[in-house]
Amino acid sequence: MNPKAIILVGGPSRGTRFRPLSLNVPKPLFPVAGKPIISHHIAALSKVEDLKEILLIGFFEDSVFSSFLQDAAREYPNLSIRYLREYQSLGTAGGLYHFRDEILRGNPDQVFVLHADVACTFPLVAMKKAHEGHRGLCTILGTRVPRDSANNFGCLVAKPDTNEVLHYVEKPESFISNLISCGVYLFDCAIFDEIRKSLENKKGNVETDIYGREVFQDGNKLRLEQDLLRPLAQSRKLFVYETKDFWRQIKTAGSAVPVNGLYLEQLLQTNPEKLAKNTPGGPEIVGAVYIHPTAQVDPQAKLGPNVSIGPNVFIGKGARVRDSIVLDNVDVKQNACILHAIIGWNSKIGCWSRVEGTPSAAHNSTAVTKSGLKIQSITILGKEVSVKDETIIRNCIVLPHKDLKSSCENEIVM
Repeated sequence: MNPKAIILVGGPSRGTRFRPLSLNVPKPLFPVAGKPIISHHIAALSKVEDLKEILLIGFFEDSVFSSFLQDAAREYPNLSIRYLREYQSLGTAGGLYHFRDEILRGNPDQVFVLHADVACTFPLVAMKKAHEGHRGLCTILGTRVPRDSANNFGCLVAKPDTNEVLHYVEKPESFISNLISCGVYLFDCAIFDEIRKSLENKKGNVETDIYGREVFQDGNKLRLEQDLLRPLAQSRKLFVYETKDFWRQIKTAGSAVPVNGLYLEQLLQTNPEKLAKNTPGGPEIVGAVYIHPTAQVDPQAKLGPNVSIGPNVFIGKGARVRDSIVLDNVDVKQNACILHAIIGWNSKIGCWSRVEGTPSAAHNSTAVTKSGLKIQSITILGKEVSVKDETIIRNCIVLPHKDLKSSCENEIVM
């Protein structure tokens, strides 16, 4: 058995809902719980036996991932981690098919495919074991969500005894099932024949380029969920492995805050030594808190629960931070309060000021606005935002390079 893995990282035309943070860093590299989002994927893949190669597929510029790949090579010397760039957005299955020669090199028998914008415990080893116990072409990681939010996702109907998927519908109009796809798949390599069939079904729009390679016209992007999983379910080649652990999608910028909390809680269970502890003469730590070694936190500050503090951050005396992500080089003055917020790089938060959002209740809500009104409730400050002393910023999204001299609430500050 020599599995390979692919992480689908998308490209710059996506990530609009992740603004203003994606103006400065592509979403897959945004730090949650002290590490870029896709580092959590790679950490889980590194535990799969005999897995030696991970390919990132997307249509960002090559340079976007270069320093991340260097760091990953140092952290995982036994893994080859590379980035393959699509010349245009080919759709999730189209990108796989385009790079099929690269993926099949070395004759792997199985391929993990993970979407970059999901967060979970990635039970890949258990999923692989389940996959080898049936004769299906694909095992899909599934989870159960509240009934009222199920139709925002790909819904599965499966046989309870065998986990065989009988029916798959992407974002159905009416309720079908509260068992949904997590965007994590394990395919046998025979899947490339199925992708080819799906391509041919798309009205035969397969052409050959000047090198004799098959390409397909844009406008016929091949999507993993809609164009591949449905026919697989119909031909009884799809199975589900259900996880009972947490799962979240990272669509909007605000969704990074609950995901940060979930990953920190997981760290508290598995690697508590990576988190901050209460020490004599140190700041007060409540629950799961990550503090980068280069950050300075005043002993009279109070942090947590669910807080990540980035590199070179300064947190002043009496400051209070909870349920928040504070990014690199932020200066938080004394007695400032940060709740349910993301503070962008190089920002300054004045004395006695408050930057606060409200926790979002909806499971995996992906909208930022509804009927033209802002409903996203986590407060987000873009890069280099300065908040004047004694100012209150509540439930706002603030674009980069703004000076906030007066209080504001429920606004998108352009």
